[in-house]
Amino acid sequence: MDRETDPVELGVQLLARLEDGELPLPAVIDRIETITTHPETTRAILEEAEKRGHIVRDGETVKPAGGRFLSFESEVVSRDGDFECRRCGAAISTGYFMKLEAGEHGPFGSSCIRKVTGRE
Repeated sequence: MDRETDPVELGVQLLARLEDGELPLPAVIDRIETITTHPETTRAILEEAEKRGHIVRDGETVKPAGGRFLSFESEVVSRDGDFECRRCGAAISTGYFMKLEAGEHGPFGSSCIRKVTGRE
């Protein structure tokens, strides 16, 4: 994520692309923490995603409402290099990046990209 990318917009777009049918709030926050660990920004992402109709919150449960899934063929790119996974912090030699309208988000390792998008 480059410094000029709006973290709230990036987070909203990430939540709009979740493939899980239903998630506990901590699992959603785990995904948001790949963008920010700031509590106010996390709250702003959740509120804006709900306001736009991308998610439905029911207590500690979040249900994606959009059904607009990330295409691994065209919206996830891989690059070789020396990276650190944004989700788990592991050193990786192949980084996977999500191409969202608000910017590119990554790098992630092969298992973490599936976890963040809800494919695992």
